[in-house]
Amino acid sequence: MRSNRLRYVTQSVAKILIWIAALSTIAVMILILFQILREGLPILRLSFFTQSPKSMGREGGILTPIIGTVALTVVAIIVATPLGVGTAVFLREYTRESRISRVIRFGTDCLAGVPSIIFGLFGFVFFVIYLNMGWSILSGGLTLAAMILPTIICTTEEAIKAIPYSFREVSYSLGGTKWQTVTRAILPNALPGIFTGIILSVGRSIGETAAIILTAGSSLVMPTSLFSPIRTMAVHFYILAREGISMEMAYGTGAALILLVLFVNTIANGLLNRYIRHRS
Repeated sequence: MRSNRLRYVTQSVAKILIWIAALSTIAVMILILFQILREGLPILRLSFFTQSPKSMGREGGILTPIIGTVALTVVAIIVATPLGVGTAVFLREYTRESRISRVIRFGTDCLAGVPSIIFGLFGFVFFVIYLNMGWSILSGGLTLAAMILPTIICTTEEAIKAIPYSFREVSYSLGGTKWQTVTRAILPNALPGIFTGIILSVGRSIGETAAIILTAGSSLVMPTSLFSPIRTMAVHFYILAREGISMEMAYGTGAALILLVLFVNTIANGLLNRYIRHRS
C-alpha cells in the first residue's frame, strides 16, 4: 500500500515538472514573439520591403538584406543537401560499422559542436583570403553549408535508419540493385525526415550572424553576382541594434525576420504534408 502511494506521488510530481518545463518553454517563446512583434509590426509597410536601406539603415527598407538572406540560404542548401544526404546514405547503406564510419560520425559530431564564430574564422581564412573569393555571397554560402552539414547528415541518417529492412528485401527480391533500392525504395520513404533536417538548416542559415559578417560582409549595395558582398536580415538587425543606429528599424527587421521564418516553415510543412498524402 505504501509502495503504491509512493509510486503515485512520484508519478504526479514528475507529471507536474514536465508540464512546468513545457509551459515555461512556450512562455519564453511567446514573450520573445510578443516583444519583437509589438515593436516591429507597426514598422512593416510595403515600402519597408521594397526599398533598400538608406543612411546606414536609419531610413528606407530591407530589400537588400532580404535578397542577401535568400541568396546565402539557397547557396548553402544547394551545396550542403547533396553532400549531407550522400554521406548519410553511405553510412547507412554502403558501409558497415567500421573505423571509417566511426571516424565520419566522430567528425560530424565535432562539426555540430563547433561555435559559429570558428566557422566564420575558417571561412574568412580559407574562402575569403586563400581562395581569393573576397567577402561575397559564395564565401558566406559555402561557410553556412559547412555549418548546416552535420544537421542534414544526422537527420537523414536517422530517417533512413527508420525505414524497415523489409523494404530493402522486397527490392532485392525483385532484382533491384543497391542504387535502385536506395533511390526508389529508401529515399522516397525517408524524404519527410530529410526534409525536416533541411528546414532546420534553413532556419539556422537565416538566423546566423557571426559567420556571415566574417565571410559575406555587411554591404548594403544591391548584389550583382555570387562574388558580391551582402548583408543578411540577421546581420542588419544586429548592426542596427548593436551600434544604436535605429532601434525602430531594428525591431522592424526582427519582426520581418520572424515572419519570414514562419512563412518558410508554413510553406515547407504544407508541401511535406501534400507529399505524404500523395504517397499514401
